[in-house]
Amino acid sequence: MDRPTVTAKILDAKVRKGLKWSAIADKLGHSKEWTTAACLGQMTFSKAQAEVAQGLFDLTDEEAAWLQIVPYKGSLPGAVPTDPLIYRWYEIVSVYGTTIKELIHEEFGDGIMSAIDFSMDITRSPDPKGDRVNVVLSGKFLPYKTY
Repeated sequence: MDRPTVTAKILDAKVRKGLKWSAIADKLGHSKEWTTAACLGQMTFSKAQAEVAQGLFDLTDEEAAWLQIVPYKGSLPGAVPTDPLIYRWYEIVSVYGTTIKELIHEEFGDGIMSAIDFSMDITRSPDPKGDRVNVVLSGKFLPYKTY
């Protein structure tokens, strides 16, 4: 048994039961973004969250225990993603990464945007030219220290 096996079982149960990430998030009491990341093996569940997930996805006690183990983060295999949607994010960072870095440094100074103290919100906006995907990433600024 390992975390990828539990993730596969979660996805199987989600499809089999016709569940939506937003409904699962409501049951777990968190955002759909965090919940999806957690169910895909990128976040650690609390004992209470694991118990809710166990009921939702028909997990065994051992599988629920795996949800409470700190995962190995970073789920993309290989250097360049091949899934078209994920590749577009790679492309965005490849094209705009230096711009994002430059503007963050100009506004905040020498440091990074945290992916730990972080939130994300994905919404849909109607547009006559085709609906828009809105993604808001919000991370705490962490300045580099001198010593």
